[in-house]
Amino acid sequence: MGSGNGHEEYLRGHIPGAVYVSMGSQLAGHYGPREGRHPLPDPARFGDTVRMLGLNDGDTVVVYDDTHGTSAARAWWLLRHAGVEKAYLLDGGLAAWRTANLPLQAGDVIPRPGRVRTTWGQMPVLTMDDAAVLPEDGVLLDARAGERYRGEAEPLDPRAGHIPGAVSAPTADNLDETGHFRPAGELAERFRALGVDDAGIVGAYCGSGVSAAHQIAALHVAGVPAALYPGSWSAWSNTPGRPVATGERP
Repeated sequence: MGSGNGHEEYLRGHIPGAVYVSMGSQLAGHYGPREGRHPLPDPARFGDTVRMLGLNDGDTVVVYDDTHGTSAARAWWLLRHAGVEKAYLLDGGLAAWRTANLPLQAGDVIPRPGRVRTTWGQMPVLTMDDAAVLPEDGVLLDARAGERYRGEAEPLDPRAGHIPGAVSAPTADNLDETGHFRPAGELAERFRALGVDDAGIVGAYCGSGVSAAHQIAALHVAGVPAALYPGSWSAWSNTPGRPVATGERP
């Protein structure tokens, strides 16, 4: 899966039998700026998408990308949200496949349409108002790079900074030097150091709701259930009246 020129890269070489999925046209909706750059797709349309991709009830689905899962996690999260329980991420993505010297296939794969029945709403989701108050009783994790959280740089959105009360937790720190998820124990320790405990509510956001799904996946590995704020910073920063914090502290 991918975005931009991802389809061209897919055509040059992909895991044999893999079907291409587009971030922009299949894994996101198209609404106004206050909904964010990658809002959740319409539930009925997403159901049509997964059937077009060839899914049937009971299928096991493995999702991968060439960015160590940071984009594929969006598809993993959406599949789980739509009730596809046997959805998994390929740890390490395509790079891990290449490192193992496994074969690649060129060209497109056109699947036979499936008949999977989707049930939308199986993963916890935060609204903008939910995200605003979550730090009072739980932990809201900001999955973006530290400089964006601190407000030192903002290449995409109209305001720089973070949601007040959110804790900086860059997605990249979920991975080891090979691009694989860190072991569950290490991830659990990382999130404990950020204030996550067994009793509290945990939420995550990023720039547009994509890499935050990877944060949800890392929390899942660590045994911590967490909610996604799909609109993320792109929606928050486009909404007048929403406060912005800067600096290293929440």
